[in-house]
Amino acid sequence: MTDTAAFLRPATLDEACELKAAHPDATPIAGGTDLMVGLNFGHTRPAALLDLTAVPELRAWRRTDDAVELGAGVPYARVVAELGDDLPGLARASRTVGSPQIRRRGTVGGNIGTSSPAGDALPSLLADRAVIEVRSVRGVRQVPAGEFFLGPGRNVLADDEIVVSVRLPRARGPQQFAKVGTRNAMVIAVASVAVSLDLTANAVACAVGSAAPTVVVPEPAETYAADHLDWSGRTPLHPEVAARFGELVAEGTSPIDDVRASADYRRHAVSVVARRLLGWAWAEAVRPRGTEGTR
Repeated sequence: MTDTAAFLRPATLDEACELKAAHPDATPIAGGTDLMVGLNFGHTRPAALLDLTAVPELRAWRRTDDAVELGAGVPYARVVAELGDDLPGLARASRTVGSPQIRRRGTVGGNIGTSSPAGDALPSLLADRAVIEVRSVRGVRQVPAGEFFLGPGRNVLADDEIVVSVRLPRARGPQQFAKVGTRNAMVIAVASVAVSLDLTANAVACAVGSAAPTVVVPEPAETYAADHLDWSGRTPLHPEVAARFGELVAEGTSPIDDVRASADYRRHAVSVVARRLLGWAWAEAVRPRGTEGTR
């Protein structure tokens, strides 16, 4: 057990903000799938825990004409079950999180708060240009996901702020996600990649996790792919375009050597996975209607 000094359990969002202002050293907890590991192994000893599981505003999501507002406390299992059509990339990423039990507890908000570059949900958030809403007794801030993360375990949250929700545009084309690990689930990603196509704007988006201090967006690769895909004719993806896209994505990373993989292996893995994801997404885009789900 822990020697935590206080356990705070607000019933409303306003009460949660008031308690965080009064206890700025309190650590928010929802699913606890990261935090409890640290507590059990003695890696962290927060002065207080701010339990957000009873705050109803955090456990709801809402669909608008062009976006989904996802409460920070919505667990991965609900993202998979309820948002696969609106947010297919995030739903694919959510399927790779831990075991079914972990997916019923773990939340996208927890991934955001932990701010690990290996967080499975984060590449999809950056690829989709999500906007994170944070709140305190001082007011509300909307922070683009690309500006939220500062480094491993670091972000722009002030001591009195909590993550409330994340706003993602509804998919306007195929979205893919894949990660590399010793197996598909129950492991921390050695590298992960998200790719999204916008068939309305003829745009490609991509983000890479676990290959730099934060999740990175390889903009040159996005621009290259958008310029070389046949948006009007929808002809098959040329292998040279896919390969060059993978190279550019890998060039946008800055991985390190650690116990899980070498930097060279990570660059290679990112290049291969990015190439494959662009191919899968484009194949889905050019597939005749009525044959969806045949891959």
